[in-house]
Amino acid sequence: MTRLRAFKQVDVFTSSPLNGNPLAVIIEANDLSHEQMRAIARWTNLSETTFVLPAEDPAADYRVRIFTPDHELPFAGHPTLGTAHALLESGITLKIKGRIIQQCGIGLVTIKIGADNDLAFAAPQATLTEFTDAPLSRALNSEAIDSRLPVMIADMGIRWLLVPMTSAEAVLAIKPNVVEFERLTKKARVNGVMPFGPLNGEKEQYEVRGLFTANGSLIEDPVTGSANACLARYLQAQGAELDYRVRQGTAMQRAGRLSVTYAADGVWIGGQTLTVLNGTISV
Repeated sequence: MTRLRAFKQVDVFTSSPLNGNPLAVIIEANDLSHEQMRAIARWTNLSETTFVLPAEDPAADYRVRIFTPDHELPFAGHPTLGTAHALLESGITLKIKGRIIQQCGIGLVTIKIGADNDLAFAAPQATLTEFTDAPLSRALNSEAIDSRLPVMIADMGIRWLLVPMTSAEAVLAIKPNVVEFERLTKKARVNGVMPFGPLNGEKEQYEVRGLFTANGSLIEDPVTGSANACLARYLQAQGAELDYRVRQGTAMQRAGRLSVTYAADGVWIGGQTLTVLNGTISV
């Protein structure tokens, strides 16, 4: 039966509205069917829409299902923080003070609440596999791939191809050949490609982009939590465990910002979140 449900649209990984990655959150979803969730996600037409359900694991505060307009994801970064933000704003009672335990397709994910209300999720472990593909430069339309570092597939439930570039400018200059790019992602069996390069003289240390295709068209993600979590695990595997900050969305005139912190209790991917739309949805 159709009824009004609490609904929020949250901007993730930004301190100012309309500059991050938007997420739709359906807070009361326990009686929605799989097909209804898919239909809502197609209708919102955002990169992801989340649906909050009662936890099945006694350690979790809630369970979440994450949908793109096309399919369901076992995990994604900006939906994790955006959903946590929406529930905190709605007055959720937590089992552990200062920590949120989310249940999703890959299991339990911990979210830390910072002193300034920043949120950070613990990056899941990633399986890293080196990837060699001669036409990679042709797919990205760039010869500025940094050969000193490996190109790798990182898999943490969602799969990203991580491509080191010589500079932030090289990252921003990428204009993929869509046909070759789609061939590349199919060969690598990845959800998307994240080129990254060093930033000099800025508060952030890396410029990154999240690129993928849908229906034969190139799509760019404004700010990508899962890919940045994969990058954090990649850099850790290269022996670098220094905290750093990331800039993403520049090519889209967005101001996405993420922080990566290496700590004894995990690798944390953090940023600010804010609500842009707050109301109800009739479903």
